[in-house]
Amino acid sequence: MNYKTLLHNIRGFVFDVDGVFTDGLVLALPNGDFLRQHHSKDGYAVRRAIEQGFCVGIISGGESASIAKRFEMLGVTDIYLGERSKTAPFNHFCAKHCLAPSQILAMGDDIPDIPVLRLAGCPCCPADAVQDVKDVAAYISYQNGGRGCVRDVIEQTLRIQQKWHLP
Repeated sequence: MNYKTLLHNIRGFVFDVDGVFTDGLVLALPNGDFLRQHHSKDGYAVRRAIEQGFCVGIISGGESASIAKRFEMLGVTDIYLGERSKTAPFNHFCAKHCLAPSQILAMGDDIPDIPVLRLAGCPCCPADAVQDVKDVAAYISYQNGGRGCVRDVIEQTLRIQQKWHLP
């Protein structure tokens, strides 16, 4: 099945952070926190999705307060941090928003993301995801993690649903 047909039914997005919103590199600070670099076009797309009524969730193994702050600034309210197993938060996100897993586009880049990708209606990954993730993805973005892959999938979804309106 062409992945674009899956985009018609999407009502929510779930994303990993490191390797999806970032390039996967972290700079460790002396206080134990990490610095991560995010692409501004990904952030813009997240805001647009929320404005158009889509639910957006973040499920990350990372525990840094800076992760929560970044996504709170974008309007994301479903932020699950420190998650070693991501299926429980995924199921909670779906139940909270009364969404079936088939209505979720999920994007991850590494092995801990695979169980969620298998549950999601449209599993996606960045171009530089590990091969095991690429093997379960319905769509592999042409963009790497931290380089616009989130914008890619959100914009495609909103355009297919005629919700990507230019000012």
